[in-house]
Amino acid sequence: MLSLCTIVKNEETSLPNCLSSVKDAVDEMVVLDTGSTDRTPEIAKQFGASVYHFEWCDDFAAARNEALKYVQGDWVLVLDADEVLTPEIVPQLKQAILQPGNLVVNLVRQEVGAIGSPYSLVSRLFRNHPAIRFSRPYHAMVDDSVVQLLQREPQWQVGYLPDVAIVHYGYQPEAIASKNKFQKARVAMESYLAKYPDDAYVCSKLGALYVQVGDIDRGVELLKRGLNSKSIDDLVLYELHYHLGIAYEHLQQLNLAKYHYQAATQVPIFPKLKLAAYNNLGNVLKDNSKLQQAKSAYETALQIDPNFAPGYYNLGMTLKVLGRLEDAIVAYQKAINLNPNYAEAYQNLGVVLLKVGYVQESLSAFARAIALHEQHNPSEAQRLRQGLREMGFNF
Repeated sequence: MLSLCTIVKNEETSLPNCLSSVKDAVDEMVVLDTGSTDRTPEIAKQFGASVYHFEWCDDFAAARNEALKYVQGDWVLVLDADEVLTPEIVPQLKQAILQPGNLVVNLVRQEVGAIGSPYSLVSRLFRNHPAIRFSRPYHAMVDDSVVQLLQREPQWQVGYLPDVAIVHYGYQPEAIASKNKFQKARVAMESYLAKYPDDAYVCSKLGALYVQVGDIDRGVELLKRGLNSKSIDDLVLYELHYHLGIAYEHLQQLNLAKYHYQAATQVPIFPKLKLAAYNNLGNVLKDNSKLQQAKSAYETALQIDPNFAPGYYNLGMTLKVLGRLEDAIVAYQKAINLNPNYAEAYQNLGVVLLKVGYVQESLSAFARAIALHEQHNPSEAQRLRQGLREMGFNF
């Protein structure tokens, strides 16, 4: 028996998609409401979920552990309201929980709208074992209790499913802004760090957050502290190097950025999780005029994930500088096929088409770029339109 377990608060907009994605895959849905003032509890009940209530205490682990108390199934699938289960993964998921030795099955999560890594690996499918519990007030996870359990009961194994299992929409800018996620995360993690100053995981997460909000020096200090921890999980090691790469890019220390991105690519983790490191390494190499090396980094990223639109875009930029204009056109077109709203790809496609003499096709690409920029970046639309007028085109 498989049970969905989720905690919610004011999720009436996103919860229907979440529950719809799992209703035919699970035998039970447990929803713990932490103080909704909208129709979230009623919506959960309409989907057949058992709804329980818990007073929010600024601790995600406490809430998740409370929800686990109500689970009746042998296995637990944990989703948030802003996540959906992919239908393609269900047969694999059902097969995985039938394996008698499996304790935890890690799942690949696609991060829609994430500025950095488009994929993560999350421990969201696990046996309903009394020793498995969540820890950490923010980014709550079962990993700490699983490590302890495996030391006592080494017969268990931890597996993973290689295909995308969860699609997460919480990193879209409007979702982050509406829920004040940065501030909540910062307060919770700073409190935890005060008690555990050398914890590599919280150094990674909080250091990355500092870098993201522009407190670069503080972020670098924490990330380097994490690297000096005595015990570092491979996934955490990857994130420490990856976010140090981002920090040193901000500081324009490109050799250090390159070093940490390269170190990130060498960590022995699931290849899809290293996609952003290869892409960012390519960007640093391109900015340093190491064009062949940049091309190789982007091509590696695309071998890992042939549906990675930014990889084709960046490859196109590199091929353009190398003078391989026809190949650049192909790369931009692949990026556009994967992301039809890719304004920058249309814009740079227009530039290369014009260079090789395809004037009408070029103007069509520029027109599409302008239309897309108008929606999100009107000043760029105006700049592009003005530049084309100065070249004698009627825009």
